[in-house]
Amino acid sequence: MGALSLTPLRQAPIYQTAPVACPDGSPDFYNTVVELTFDGSARELLEAALGIETGLGRERPGEPNAPRPIDIDLLYFGDETIREPDLEVPHPRLTSRRFVLQPLADVRPDLVLPGDAATIAEHLAHLDSDEPELALVQAAW
Repeated sequence: MGALSLTPLRQAPIYQTAPVACPDGSPDFYNTVVELTFDGSARELLEAALGIETGLGRERPGEPNAPRPIDIDLLYFGDETIREPDLEVPHPRLTSRRFVLQPLADVRPDLVLPGDAATIAEHLAHLDSDEPELALVQAAW
């Protein structure tokens, strides 16, 4: 198993966001992006993330998009493209969700994902979404 870095390379502000495609009555979510180093494979990082989720009380399986104590997504993994049933990187909906694009643009505006031509900042600027603007909760943490 690879090792997670103890210090994130970059961390975005924390945003409060309205639920997207969630069951009625779902509370707002808190979203951020943390970039870190990892000495291992994307699969090993996914397993580490799932272990963190379980340790913090997330139960699987659950209703899709239902409220949960934590949800860790692997957005990208260097320049790798992976398409497996339980692991897709870059994340398949990354460029269509403001609650992901905004914090990612805060830390990596010039990032171009594998197989893409536009930067994260360009995706955010041209996002066609009815998601409301994100509410800044905490800029530094």
